Amino acid sequence: MITEYEIIADEASRLDTFLAKQLPELSRSRIQNMIKAGEVTVDGTPAKKAGMMLEGGEEILLAVAEALPLEVEAEDIPLDVVYEDHDIIVVNKPQGMVVHPAPGHTHGTLVNALLHHCDDLSGINGVARPGIVHRIDKDTSGLLVVAKNDAAHVGLAEQWKGHNIKRIYHALLEGVMAEMRGTIDAPIGRHPSQRLKNAVEPKNGKPAITHYRVLERFPAYTYAEMQLETGRTHQIRVHMAHLGHPVAGDRLYGPRKQKLDTAGQVLHAKVLGFKHPTTGEYMEFDSQLPPYFQKLLDELEKQV
Repeated sequence: MITEYEIIADEASRLDTFLAKQLPELSRSRIQNMIKAGEVTVDGTPAKKAGMMLEGGEEILLAVAEALPLEVEAEDIPLDVVYEDHDIIVVNKPQGMVVHPAPGHTHGTLVNALLHHCDDLSGINGVARPGIVHRIDKDTSGLLVVAKNDAAHVGLAEQWKGHNIKRIYHALLEGVMAEMRGTIDAPIGRHPSQRLKNAVEPKNGKPAITHYRVLERFPAYTYAEMQLETGRTHQIRVHMAHLGHPVAGDRLYGPRKQKLDTAGQVLHAKVLGFKHPTTGEYMEFDSQLPPYFQKLLDELEKQV
């Protein structure tokens, strides 16, 4: 089903800002994508930019296709459960598993597995992301905490918002880092030209801070630990690439042709610490490196 809209601009504004106000059921990103695709006309001419300025009085036409509902099914997929009680469940996600369903990934996700394992999950993030308080990338392995009810979800989300969560990652980096430890304080925002990437953006980026420490040096790689002070999308991958040491296996932020045979970036969410959203007790979990990661380190050790 397609719904057509004919809107007369009643104020001076950016086109995407105006449409977001008029059509709150559509996300700003969806509106911007429609504009880029030439699906929005202003006074009979396809709008070229989402940021074009309206003076007021323009006739805006657009047709919106109804989004098909996303059905999420419970699937009997093995879960590595580290901890579980009535309020939360902590799992160790394997490399290659998507956290929640999205177009192109409707099955085999962590959420599909959780729906089979748990009787209840928080409904705050909707049908596609029940219980999901935070995410890690598909090819990043490691620890996540999931909320089993709304009260737990709110309690955990407040800790994330206040940057009160302890998150330590281990990564294998390209090249040999000169400094044994340091801090990267560099804002992160959307890459100016590549839609799938983020980048260090001093003017328009959001604050992002990563502390790093070298664990071991190899002839062409560095095994390092990173502790996040903030949690921007792809933060470690962006910051390490900005430093000149992209995560090994990262074909998005590092070289397309990789010397190591990996299924993706060699990055593991190793330590996760937070206060239990109900009891207030501090809890900290530490997961072992996955076999593929440890095997790479063992092979590199032989070269030293």
